[in-house]
Amino acid sequence: ELGPAVAAAMRLGAVLGALRPALPLLLGLSLGCSLSLLRASWSHGAAEERCVAPGRPAPPARGSPPEAAEEGPGPGHEDFRPRIVPYYRDPNKPYKKVLRTRYIQTELGFHERLFVAVLTSKATLNTLAVAVNKTVAHHFARLLYFTGLRSAKVPHGMVLVAHGDERPIWLMYETMNYIHQHFGSDYDWFYIMQDDTYAQAEQVKALVTHLSINQDVYLGRAEEFIGGDEQARYCHGGFGYLVSRSLLLKLHPHLDSCRNEILSVRPDEWLGRCIIDFLGITCVSQLQGQHYHTYELTKNTEPEKEEEEEFQAALAVHPVSDMTLMYRLHKQFSRIQLDRAYQEIQELQMQIRNLTALTPAGEAGVTWPVGINAPFLPKSRFEVISWDYFTEQHLFSCPDGSPKCELSGASKADVSEIIESALEQLNRRYQPLLRFSKRQLLNGYRRFDPTRGMEYMLDLLLEAVTQKGHSHVLAKRVSLVRPLSKVEIIPMPYVTEATRVQLVLPLTVQDLDYVANFLDMFAMNTLDTHDNALLTLLFVYHPYDAQRVGQVDVFAGVKAMVGELEKRYAEVKIPWISVKTEVPSQVKLMDIVSKKHPVDTLFFLASVWTEINMEFLNRCRMNTISNWQVFFPVHFQEFNPALVYRGEQTASSSTDFLRDGHFDRHSFAEACFYNSDYMTARTKLAADILDRDEVLESMEVFDVFLHYSGLHLFRAVEPGLVQKYALRSCNPRLSEELYHRCVLSNLEGLASRSHLAMALFEQEQANST
Repeated sequence: ELGPAVAAAMRLGAVLGALRPALPLLLGLSLGCSLSLLRASWSHGAAEERCVAPGRPAPPARGSPPEAAEEGPGPGHEDFRPRIVPYYRDPNKPYKKVLRTRYIQTELGFHERLFVAVLTSKATLNTLAVAVNKTVAHHFARLLYFTGLRSAKVPHGMVLVAHGDERPIWLMYETMNYIHQHFGSDYDWFYIMQDDTYAQAEQVKALVTHLSINQDVYLGRAEEFIGGDEQARYCHGGFGYLVSRSLLLKLHPHLDSCRNEILSVRPDEWLGRCIIDFLGITCVSQLQGQHYHTYELTKNTEPEKEEEEEFQAALAVHPVSDMTLMYRLHKQFSRIQLDRAYQEIQELQMQIRNLTALTPAGEAGVTWPVGINAPFLPKSRFEVISWDYFTEQHLFSCPDGSPKCELSGASKADVSEIIESALEQLNRRYQPLLRFSKRQLLNGYRRFDPTRGMEYMLDLLLEAVTQKGHSHVLAKRVSLVRPLSKVEIIPMPYVTEATRVQLVLPLTVQDLDYVANFLDMFAMNTLDTHDNALLTLLFVYHPYDAQRVGQVDVFAGVKAMVGELEKRYAEVKIPWISVKTEVPSQVKLMDIVSKKHPVDTLFFLASVWTEINMEFLNRCRMNTISNWQVFFPVHFQEFNPALVYRGEQTASSSTDFLRDGHFDRHSFAEACFYNSDYMTARTKLAADILDRDEVLESMEVFDVFLHYSGLHLFRAVEPGLVQKYALRSCNPRLSEELYHRCVLSNLEGLASRSHLAMALFEQEQANST
């Protein structure tokens, strides 16, 4: 009778044994399903049944803020969440290539932050307006001056818009129209001020960063209308006021009606009445927790003695009667901002010390100075940053490589400032017990640490005077750091990649072996790709070869190659210019080419060893800006393959070429610049040298722009500009400096130190056997 039961138990045990590996999975699934069902039942049980009448909005959910329920996607509350716009192409219309914008922010519709308009007049354009421009213009990205004066002479460094009518109301009307038409779609905030207003630029910029851009804002010093509604306010124009983009867009359709219907003497009252009557928005002095603080100056005010809290917190000050008072206000507010910055630095340093004590490193983890990055720690001997030695008269690490040179210019000013700062810090720390004065700088060391800034070590011979008048001479070493300041983006004029590049290639007899490779690369990378680039050849004849050109033309082979290219590419013409000279000065050659091209030509002065490609030509276009910047690339020079590979197969991979060469900083043969910029600098050079042509033999185009133009000289390594190895022929007729550069370029272009050491080792091994 127990037989069937035993058999069933055995079968059950076998089934459980088979399922044992899967039991954790089954238990987890069942537990998860149970918890999800239980949570769903709780959620439904907690929900409240609400009945909403048709046509009426539902009341806000419990716990949600009231304003969240009131705000909606109406005209005053724009929804800034991203939307996916489906692409649709009409099959009945021909396909047209989509023009993509160059910058992402343009395609996504981003706006700039702040636009500033300054209202000026004929009487104050050259006085107060100039003072405003010198005190705050460099803080704002875009600032324009508006006046009713006709054909006004614009002071240097100012952008003036003249409306041609000096009536105050008309000037305000035209100014608002102009701002809407030209900048209404580009900026989020518009700050309007008068030229007798001093505004703290950084405070204005900080104010707009704390305000929401999706509201209609009319912010300034609120004033009551004379005999008007007590609730209505307008923003006083003398203290400036802030207008949001949404308010400007809504106000623009009503400006014509305001001009015809509203009578007022003051332009700020007229604008305030227009905004109130047609938009129902009044001026406010505080919004979203931000206050628009102002301060009204009284007669005979002395800014240096103003210590009121209201003055120190003021964002705008009015009225400013003259230029001197404007500069005094700027000096005082700059001092206030500087003191606040130093106080904040001290508070932050104290917080860093307190927090560092709680870290695993403890107090040893505090770097000096507190808050500045720790010094760079080299991982090998090749990463050690060397110290430069100097005294008060000489520098022992000179830019030209000489062992000793006179300390002058910016370096001398830097050393003087550092010594004064060291004495100031010593006296601040030890006074009134001791007072220090400098006797002599014994030793000075400095180095630039890219992780923290310029570091200094000074050995000073000091005279210490006690409170009782006793003096003692002692030597003391001090360490100082000039930390890296805030990184700023310099605004640059907009340029495109559609500009035509005019290549200029000077050729001498020594360059004939490399012309074929240059023309092949030019045809493959520009002509085949239809790049917007032209080529002009400059044949430099020696006087002896020029006399025999009728019998034997040394450049006949090159001219034949050019003819073959013009046959292959029917639409391409490659002109050439013949020059006879014994000294092929770069400036003299460029003078000839410059006269034969328009002033708006973008030149690329090339060398015969250069391999032209589209990547570099685009960077030449983008880095060269007319009347602003010239570009001198540092090409990549490949090493001598006979020394680098020593009979082995040359590496052909394009990703490995940086191992087998270096950036030749001694060469200034390649340059990108506009003809108009060169002509301007060349005119100044001609006035300086007074027809002394021998001076041109010691100069290159780089020297012309460096000494005789106020343009930015952008010199940077260019990996897209590669040159094959070639032993240049250095002309001894050129200046000593140019000849020295050429020799150094040849020597450093042979091979790296490791390759040269290996070649010497193999040579010694061969000689020993």
